[in-house]
Amino acid sequence: MKKYSVDVAVIGGGSAGLAAAIVVKKSNLNVLILERDKELGGITLQCIHNGFGLHEFEEELTGPEYVQRFINQAIELDLAYKLDTMVIEITSDKVIYAVNNKEGLIEIKTKAIILAMGCREKTRGAINIPGFRPAGIYTAGQAQRFVNIEGYLPGRSYVILGSGDIGMIIARRLTWEGCQVKAVVEIQPYVSGLIRNEVQCLEDYGIPLITSYTVTKIHGKDRVQGVTISKVDRNFDRVIGSEKFIECDTLLLSVGLIPENELTREAGAEISEMGGPVVDNNLETTMEGVFACGNVLQVHDLVDLVTAEAKRAGLNAVDYIKNRYDKKIERKEIINCIAGENVNYVKPDLINQSDLSKDVIFTFRVKRPDRRLLIQFKDDKNRIIYKRKRSYVIPSEMLEIKLNLNEFNIDSNIKSIEIEVIPRPEVLIEED
Repeated sequence: MKKYSVDVAVIGGGSAGLAAAIVVKKSNLNVLILERDKELGGITLQCIHNGFGLHEFEEELTGPEYVQRFINQAIELDLAYKLDTMVIEITSDKVIYAVNNKEGLIEIKTKAIILAMGCREKTRGAINIPGFRPAGIYTAGQAQRFVNIEGYLPGRSYVILGSGDIGMIIARRLTWEGCQVKAVVEIQPYVSGLIRNEVQCLEDYGIPLITSYTVTKIHGKDRVQGVTISKVDRNFDRVIGSEKFIECDTLLLSVGLIPENELTREAGAEISEMGGPVVDNNLETTMEGVFACGNVLQVHDLVDLVTAEAKRAGLNAVDYIKNRYDKKIERKEIINCIAGENVNYVKPDLINQSDLSKDVIFTFRVKRPDRRLLIQFKDDKNRIIYKRKRSYVIPSEMLEIKLNLNEFNIDSNIKSIEIEVIPRPEVLIEED
């Protein structure tokens, strides 16, 4: 078995992994990227639409153009990476075991690890649609890869279940290729993706969006021949008598993304209810010296935000090695971050009391869309720490607020901070 020793190992060579590794390399530490695919770049390579880079580079780029800039930086820095390499285990003492065709089983001893494995799509099995198992059922991401990378069309006439961003973008892409997208069907009463994608990908191309409906049956035995959609009530139960048949030869599923955390869980890190690892304000998991960033931590709506988060993870890994590694510095009391009214989750999950002088970047999503709102941070004694007006919120848009908690003279004995998004009272607060 071939053995390696590095300061930092980054698992995943997509946008998050590359950005984190570049930061570490620029800090003069030894870093190695482990990527299971045959090339660097991750899922961004198949996202040939524009809209990337407005935050990071202040210009609009396609996905491949965006990630190529990081690949170029990695090459210029002579950053080490292994492709076609699958990580199979992370031990509690930060030893990684991986396999590839050239070297077989390899061992990598590390001082710190950055998790950047991304996320995966939910499949038909996750939503239990009745019917046979005919050809012509794909996730939206699979279809995107077929069309944009492999050069194949999965079908000619489509129904897309779910109005996530990938689903709406592939609807437009298939329309460009001369295919017919019969409908995008969404179980919620509102679009699940960004509003701009609803306008640019569906409305601009006359593709119907059918909300409060879902696919309840797939027709066809050898190949999809059509689907039955049914209206759902407020509890998402099927409304009897509302069934409609739509003829199509392909069903695409855009029904959500799941952080890729099997490795994280098996390594012993605590996993939150939303599927990402529990992290503190330094993006460090409950395993000392193991950090997480990007879609493995939380599903982002913009890759620019993935990059910013990954850079923070890289800097925090560098700080850990230089200031805490082998020094057995115990974490002080922690503050728990709690998702309150109309908040789906909050990152970070924990804040170290010793880090209250640092800026903390809170990211969270709401459970449902609403308007004229107030975002509030409260301590465990129900005292308001911070508040901000917001004109509207939607679940598809990740919210980000940066605070230095020391500036708000919070009680050093507090045990938790709750974030809530509530209807706005008529008081004068600085507009967001």
